[in-house]
Amino acid sequence: MLKVLIVFLLLLAGIVLGPMLAGHQGYVLIQTDNWNIETSVTGLVIILIVALLVILAVEWLLRRLLRTGIRTRGWFSGRKRRRAQRHTRDALIKLAEGDHKQVEKLLSRDADHATDPLANYLLAAEAAQQRGDEVRANQHLERAAEVSTDNQIPVEITRARILLARHEDHAARHCLDRLLEVAPRHPEVLRLAEQAYLNTGAWRALLDILPSMEKAQTGNEQHLQDLRERAWLGMMNQAMAEQGSEGLKQWWKNQSRKTRQDISLQVAMANHLIECNDPMMAQEIVLTGLKRQYDERLILLLPRINSPQPEPLEKALRQQIKQHGATPLLNSTLGQMLMRQAEWQQAADAFSQALKQRPDGFDYAWLADCYDKIGRPEEAARMRREGLLLTLKQNPEQ
Repeated sequence: MLKVLIVFLLLLAGIVLGPMLAGHQGYVLIQTDNWNIETSVTGLVIILIVALLVILAVEWLLRRLLRTGIRTRGWFSGRKRRRAQRHTRDALIKLAEGDHKQVEKLLSRDADHATDPLANYLLAAEAAQQRGDEVRANQHLERAAEVSTDNQIPVEITRARILLARHEDHAARHCLDRLLEVAPRHPEVLRLAEQAYLNTGAWRALLDILPSMEKAQTGNEQHLQDLRERAWLGMMNQAMAEQGSEGLKQWWKNQSRKTRQDISLQVAMANHLIECNDPMMAQEIVLTGLKRQYDERLILLLPRINSPQPEPLEKALRQQIKQHGATPLLNSTLGQMLMRQAEWQQAADAFSQALKQRPDGFDYAWLADCYDKIGRPEEAARMRREGLLLTLKQNPEQ
């Protein structure tokens, strides 16, 4: 607008001043080494106006051409964006159909022009992995890393998921260890870390992430408790495998009081000690557990402890009977312990009480052995017959 106003003023000045200077035009001389240009003042003014008009015309033409180029490029890029959006929509439909080959093909085509190129490349990588093309999966992952310069967490999560799918558990664990440093409470990172740690036996690392899993609500209370027990049992097995029973006992002593009071761990520890032929420490752990609370898992261990001093075990068992009543399990357990001490009549009485409360094939067999020892073969045969009939009834296909 300003340029048009300047031209208008110049034209107006020419119209007004032209007649006034008609008889007094003077002249203008422009001299160079090789050229001499001579003209009147009026001619110079006209030349300047014409030159300005030419410049304005050229500028207008260039502006139109550039604007047309921008519109053309915008049309082509818009066409690519629309096509990428269509491919993404079609890929999601194919994903629901389970056609991973088409999913990868559609998502990777025009991915750079998609609304979210990162999402396209990551989904394409997982689709390629689903159909077993590791090379293409890696290519898509690398491209995703290139387009996501400010946030690599989605890329690394996808990488870890793909590594786990390939059973490259140690590589996945290394990737997830790095992720946990920057996103310690990310639900998907925690879920994948759980899988990687279980697969690699990283029990201490699994225990370390359980508080974060609880806060992130990545599993219910029972699931987290199962993981906790599995981790402790895994550490227990590692200690036993690496250092034997002495290393296992030292590991147990090094644990906190709260850990040693966990019933599941007490049962597992006692089982290991029984297998290692260390009945005295197994007896100590079981008795400590029963003092705190009644648990059938601890009761079931009593007959398996071949202790040189069984009196404390029998005393603890009779105390449980006094507190909780003569249940079938407690009567049967008492009978087994009395058999170890060759108290055949008392053992037979205990098994008889257990069988009155509920039939059990093992109790029938143990009672038969007791009757044999006290000279009652007919009743022993009857107990074995009843035990066999019960077994056949409970397992008709066998």
